[in-house]
Amino acid sequence: MTGLAVAATTTSTGEAFQFWVLGTVAVIGALSTVLMRRAVHSALCLAGTMIILAVFYLANGAYFLGIVQIVVYTGAIMMLFLFVVMLVGVTAADSLQETIKGQRWLAVACGLGFGVLLIAGIGNASLKHFNGLGTANAGGNVQGLAALIFTKYVFAFEITGALLITAAVGAMVLTHRERTEQAKTQRQMSEERTRSGHVPPLPAPGVYARHNAVDVAGLLPDGTPSELTVMQTLRQRGQIRDVSSEALADLKALEQRSEERLGRSKEEEEAAK
Repeated sequence: MTGLAVAATTTSTGEAFQFWVLGTVAVIGALSTVLMRRAVHSALCLAGTMIILAVFYLANGAYFLGIVQIVVYTGAIMMLFLFVVMLVGVTAADSLQETIKGQRWLAVACGLGFGVLLIAGIGNASLKHFNGLGTANAGGNVQGLAALIFTKYVFAFEITGALLITAAVGAMVLTHRERTEQAKTQRQMSEERTRSGHVPPLPAPGVYARHNAVDVAGLLPDGTPSELTVMQTLRQRGQIRDVSSEALADLKALEQRSEERLGRSKEEEEAAK
């Protein structure tokens, strides 16, 4: 028993090295989560901190908590948050707009109160004997954890679940933005852009024309070609193809005359034979 007590109260070189290295990285990741300006970077730092906590759980023999920390929290919940942030595009400017008046002062008061309770709890905590996890993991880590959660700490477990549900509902309320004015239609937005001087760009070369090429002028809504849609170099060289109705009519007449001449030449050849 003396050897076990000494082993439980002493720290090996490997354990100390692991604690100081990973603990330093975890603290840096936690501070970066708060101090980063981009929400995506904050989520990545928080994911790294969670992985380091999982390593601490595994090193202390809490295998179930370590696996849950990686698979559930880091692999599922945090990656879901990260994908949502990347798709929605949340920026630091969004946090400057308060949806509920006075929520910042209330959050500061709650944070100070929680800090006082945490410091008081740590100051009054006393640990005279360290028993380790040998007794708790005698029948298996998962079995021992389940027995404690659903027997001795069942009330605290249910309270924690209620707090998590309340936090989720509160996050939904804080992020909800109620629209106080009617949404603008596409026509209204286009009229505002035109009045402000933002005119839509001209069609690209070949758009609405019979040929989709860079040397074909795009057609305006009234059907007339716009010479501004082709390059200045092609215009100076005279290499712009005319796709107006007159040019297309002349081309069609030329094709008909060519077909008539080819038909006559075939008839003459057959008659000569």
